[in-house]
Formats: sequence, C-alpha cells, structure tokens
Amino acid sequence: MTAYDFSSTRLFVDAPMSEGAQIDFDDGQANYLRNVLRMGEGDGLLLFNGRDGEWSARLVEVAKKRARAELVGLTRPQTPSGRLRWLFAPLKHARLDYMVQKAVEMGVSRISPAITRRTQVSRVNLDRMRANAVEAAEQCGVLAVPEINEPETLEAILARWPEGEPLVFCDEDAAGADPLAPLRALAGKPLALLIGPEGGFDPAERKALSALPQTVRIGLGPRILRADTAAVAALAVLQATVGDWSSGR
Repeated sequence: MTAYDFSSTRLFVDAPMSEGAQIDFDDGQANYLRNVLRMGEGDGLLLFNGRDGEWSARLVEVAKKRARAELVGLTRPQTPSGRLRWLFAPLKHARLDYMVQKAVEMGVSRISPAITRRTQVSRVNLDRMRANAVEAAEQCGVLAVPEINEPETLEAILARWPEGEPLVFCDEDAAGADPLAPLRALAGKPLALLIGPEGGFDPAERKALSALPQTVRIGLGPRILRADTAAVAALAVLQATVGDWSSGR
C-alpha cells in the first residue's frame, strides 16, 4: 500500500483529474490557501475527487479571490469504495459532527439519517454533514467522500430494505450477548449498521426490526453508551470482525 503523505496540504475538489489538468478552487478553498495557509504560486499540495485517485499538484495562481493548481502526477490510485452503510438517528450539531467525522475515518461509504419515533432532532443539515465528511476525508487520507442520503423515517427504510443485505442492529437489550459470533457469518457481504436514538427504539420499531429477516442483532457490552460512542464502538467491532481491519477482507 502506498504510504500516506500527511505533511502536505490535502483538498477535495469536484473536478476531473488527469496529468496537466488545471483545477480552479472555490472561494472558500482559495481563501483558505491564501489567507490561512499563506501558500503562494509554486507551492505543492495533494488533491482528490473520490473518482480518479489522489494527485500531486502545484499552485499556478493565487490571487485575492481565486486560486488555481496544475496536476503533476498520480500519487495513489483510486481504491474501490467500501460496502459499509451507516444508519443513525440524528443528534444535535456538535455530537452529529463528531459522529460523521468518525464514520468517515472508520471507512463508511454511505451515510443515512434515519428518523425514529424517539429522534430528538427533526431537521438535518446535509450541507454541514457533507462539509464534516469532506474535512475528515481530507485530514485522514481517505480517497472517497461517503454518499450522504436524505433523511427518511426508519419505517420507510425498513419497508424497502434490500433482500440479502444484512442490517446490523445495535440493541441495548442484547448487552450480555457476544457481538462477534453473529457477525462472522457476514464476511464478504455488504454491511449496514443501525444506531438508534438516545432514548432507544420504540417497541413498534423494535418489533419491525426483529421481523426483518436480514436483521442481525448485537450488543455492545454491559455499559450504556451514548449514541455517538455506540456508533464508533460498533463500527470498530464490524471492521475488526468482517470489515477491512480483518485478515479475511
């Protein structure tokens, strides 16, 4: 695996990439490069778009309100996107920001807000979620930014759940159960992880989850975890057991 370069500035851009191509940065990125990082013409950086790998580039123009870079060469080829979907009941801003950032670091490829009956936040700022996902990808060497879905009710999501795709359901009532045993059977399959709201799932939701043939119920130990902590813990368990941390993937 190609070594990551953590010493260089790294930015996500939504533009096609090839050797010699020139990339125009948006206003926010231009301001960041010029006024925050104090970079100038000739300085190098890394760019990625989630499709064409990671490229080295050099700044060819840095003006008051614009900046442009020229692509020099491919530093890392694009790797296939993972098959790990994360569904969660939205939280308030600060904790939601944290969860999105950690999910990107942990290899999530698709983020799906699920509105449950006990969800305490009724509106989700998708632009803010995407900004957090991009920032995490930039900082952690990730080559792709996860797809972020529009919020839907859990009921609607379950009603059309794909046949053959396991849905790992973190259940506080399964605290004493071994979470690893049911997960090992999922090796090689696309994975989805559902984290519920702070108040737990409504009885009707729990019944619907239990009735879904694809549901895999796991516990996360004897302690009560906050939703953001549970998300990180569960993603770690999945990745270590049947994900890209395990030797079998």
